[in-house]
Amino acid sequence: MEQFLKDIFKEQSYNEKNFFLIAGPCVVESEALVTEVAEKVFTICKNLGIPYIFKASYRKANRTSAASFTGIGDENALAIVKKMGQKFGLPTTSDIHAHDEAAPAAEYIDILQIPAFLCRQTDLLLAAADTEKIVNVKKGQFLSGPAMKFAVEKIRNAGNNKIILTERGTTFGYQDLVVDYRNIPWMQEQGVPVVMDCTHSLQQPNQTTGVTGGNPQLIGTIAKAAIAAGADGLFIETHPNPALAKSDGANMLKLDLLEDLLKRLLKVREAVV
Repeated sequence: MEQFLKDIFKEQSYNEKNFFLIAGPCVVESEALVTEVAEKVFTICKNLGIPYIFKASYRKANRTSAASFTGIGDENALAIVKKMGQKFGLPTTSDIHAHDEAAPAAEYIDILQIPAFLCRQTDLLLAAADTEKIVNVKKGQFLSGPAMKFAVEKIRNAGNNKIILTERGTTFGYQDLVVDYRNIPWMQEQGVPVVMDCTHSLQQPNQTTGVTGGNPQLIGTIAKAAIAAGADGLFIETHPNPALAKSDGANMLKLDLLEDLLKRLLKVREAVV
């Protein structure tokens, strides 16, 4: 696994004693917004020695309301994500939603992210595996950590061993999620890096307004507990002004708060390694 991570961060100084970060805005809103976030997070991570993967969705297919923002156009958004990777020397990731999206997306990004709701979709997993790109599968809110071995098996049986698993909480009633930190070591038993999604795990879905709610004030709590539990990486969506974000603003971290949080997390990591 250590060599796998070194390969991902070949243009950065990977330290196996540190965690890595997947971060960016929820969705590509504009090139200016994406560049602002990528540049600031890149600078912070470089100064702190944290390996960094840039993330932004090129399209939001899973929205509660049909009136919600979905994107600026697939090809345009993917080109912007690719541009960030080239500009800052970063691996990039975005989520795909159907098997026929895998190959086109793989032309632009390094890591194909499988949304939690779709983690059991065999044709989607196989199509992602066939691209020979890294596949990051988010654990379904309806699954236990050990059950994710079947997603791993599907990808490996397709001939792709480049796999990451991400914990993002478990459904708790109709409008909340909870995090079971046992899922981190359980999923690590598959011999893959495990990431904690610190922002989506704080969503409050199925709101009657048609817009998902959240508890961003608890992002630090989720992140610190994940590092203490041995997570290999963290996933944090961030935005200069979450209140104005076009997707997931209710659970994103304000960009200005990221550096201080990462500094505190480095101390936690140092204490537990």
